[in-house]
Amino acid sequence: MKIDHWKQFWKIAGLVCLVGFLIGAGKADTLAAQAETEQSATETEQMDTQQTDVKQIVENMTLKEKVAQLFVITPETLTGGGAATKVTSELKSKYKKYPVGGFILMGSNITGVSQIKKLNKALKSMSVNTVGVIPFIAVDEEGGTVARIASKSAFGVKNVGNMSAIGATKKASKAYSAGKYIGTYLAKYGFNVDFAPVADIWSNPSNTVVKYRSFGSSSSLVSKMVGKYVDGLHAAGIASTLKHFPGHGNTTEDSHLGMAVSLRKLSQLRNSELKPFKKGIAKGTEFIMVGHISLPNVTGSNVPATLSKKIVTKILRNELSYDGIVITDAMSMSAITDSYSSGQAAVKAIQAGCDMILAPENFVQAYNAVLSAVRSGKISESRLDKSVTRIVKLKLEMAG
Repeated sequence: MKIDHWKQFWKIAGLVCLVGFLIGAGKADTLAAQAETEQSATETEQMDTQQTDVKQIVENMTLKEKVAQLFVITPETLTGGGAATKVTSELKSKYKKYPVGGFILMGSNITGVSQIKKLNKALKSMSVNTVGVIPFIAVDEEGGTVARIASKSAFGVKNVGNMSAIGATKKASKAYSAGKYIGTYLAKYGFNVDFAPVADIWSNPSNTVVKYRSFGSSSSLVSKMVGKYVDGLHAAGIASTLKHFPGHGNTTEDSHLGMAVSLRKLSQLRNSELKPFKKGIAKGTEFIMVGHISLPNVTGSNVPATLSKKIVTKILRNELSYDGIVITDAMSMSAITDSYSSGQAAVKAIQAGCDMILAPENFVQAYNAVLSAVRSGKISESRLDKSVTRIVKLKLEMAG
C-alpha cells in the first residue's frame, strides 16, 4: 500500500475511533445521568418514607407522651433517689408515666466503661419499648474544664484541653481533631448528643464563665473553630450543640448564680456574637442551646433569652433561618429560679420558641404546667407537634 493510501487509512480509522469514543461517552453520560436520577429518586423516596414514619409516630403519641418528649433530665429526676447508674424497675415504671425525650448524664451517673455502656443501652431500649423511638442521651463533654468522661481515669481517654488553648493555636484542624476525638469515644460509650461546642466569644475580660471554654475573642476565629469542631463531632456520628445563644461572652455574671446581663445591641450581636452560631448552623448543628442571658438593649426588658420570643423566634428562627432543635440551658439555674417557678419558666420557654426544656428545678411541676397550657390552648397542639416532629425526625435519623 502506498504512503498516501496509509495516510488515508489512518484518517478513516481515526474518525471511526473518534465517533466510537463520542458514542461511548454519550452512553456514559446517559448512564451517569440515569444513575444520578435513580439515586435522586431513591433519596426522595427515603425522605418521603421518613416523613411518613415521623408523622405516624407523632400521631400515635398521646398528648402526655408528646409533652414528655419536650424534656431532657437526669435519670434520677424520675426516681427521686440518688444518682442513677443503671436502669431499675422503678425507673422503667416512672418512665412509662413520663417518657421524656432525653437524658443528660452527669459525672455522678458515670462510673466506668462497662457501666455507662449498659446504662445507655438500657435507656435506649426503655424508650424504644415505650414510645417507639430512641432517647437523646447527652453529656457535657466540651474538653478542658468541662469533661464528664475525660475527667475520669477509669475511661483511659485523654482530655483534649481547654478550647481557649486550641483557639490560641489558630489552627482549625486542632478543633476538628478535638471534636472527632471526643465524638468517637462518646459514640463508643452509647451517647448520641454532645452539649458542645461553646460558640461564645470571650469579649469581656471580666467574664470567667466562658474564659477557658471559648475559642477566643475574635468572631472570625471562633466561627472557624466552632465550624470545625462541629465537623469533627459529625464525623464521629455525634450530634452537636452550639451554646449559649445569643452569646454569653460579654456578660460579667454567671447565670448559674443569678441574672447575667449583656448590654449588647442587636447590631453588635450581628457583627460579632451571632457569627459563630451562623457558622454552626451552616455546618448542620442539630441543637442550639439558649442561655439565660438578659439583653435589655435587644428585648427592652430583663427577661432571659431562654424565655424571649424576640431572641428565640425572631432572631434565631427567622433571621438566622435555624430549623433544628432549640433547647434551653439548665432551668435549675438561679437566673431562672430566682424569678420564675418551674412551671412558669417551662411554658414561657415553649411560647418563646424553644423545643426542649433542660433540667427544670421541679420536673413534674414543669411537665404539668406545659400539659395544662396545651389543654387550655395557651400553647396550641400544632405548636407542640412542631417541636415533637423536630425531635422525632432527628431520633429516626440517628437510629439509621
